[in-house]
Amino acid sequence: MTPHLIALIGLAAAWLAYGALHSLLASLRCKAWFRARWPQQMYRYRVAFNTLAVVLLIPVLALEQHIDGVPLWSWSGVSKITALSLTLAAVAAFIWSTRYYDISIFMGTHQWRNRENSTSDEGALTISPLHRFVRHPWYSLALVILWTRDIESTTLVSNLMISAYFIIGARLEEQKLVIQFGKQYQEYQRRVPAILPAPWRYLTAEEAQRLSESHPP
Repeated sequence: MTPHLIALIGLAAAWLAYGALHSLLASLRCKAWFRARWPQQMYRYRVAFNTLAVVLLIPVLALEQHIDGVPLWSWSGVSKITALSLTLAAVAAFIWSTRYYDISIFMGTHQWRNRENSTSDEGALTISPLHRFVRHPWYSLALVILWTRDIESTTLVSNLMISAYFIIGARLEEQKLVIQFGKQYQEYQRRVPAILPAPWRYLTAEEAQRLSESHPP
């Protein structure tokens, strides 16, 4: 194997390790283990989880930058304008969508302030405008941003690993959501695709409201 190929395998392994640890720490089993041992510290878990996710991401991104990537694809002309437009639209949609999330719960500051020691995030099933078309809109938008970049061998490996993690991570996340919301979420799964939108599978605003207001069994 060439040194460049070995470096790319190392990059893929770094992403794999990051994704595996991230999924492990996000699992209900790990949270239950932590709570059983430090029940009065559970309210700190989400903040620690997010902080660790950012800190551990730095060396992986640094490794990608350290490897000299081989250019594979570069947008130009109309395609470059299209790619840039899609990137900007995805970023704008991401910023706009945050109004439908409780960012304090997502970041863990709400749990910290209120000393909440639950292993799961409480609350009703909220179906935002973007959630009417895909169940994981942030993953969808992130994929647009990833794949509209110029592609080198390093970015290709990173894009593939991140895309795979989104698919696997979405499934693991939904196992917890089914436990939390039961048949209510299973109906949502049946009606709306996970990450890639499909023109024939979506909820109208009225259907989304009815489903979000229905009570899980």
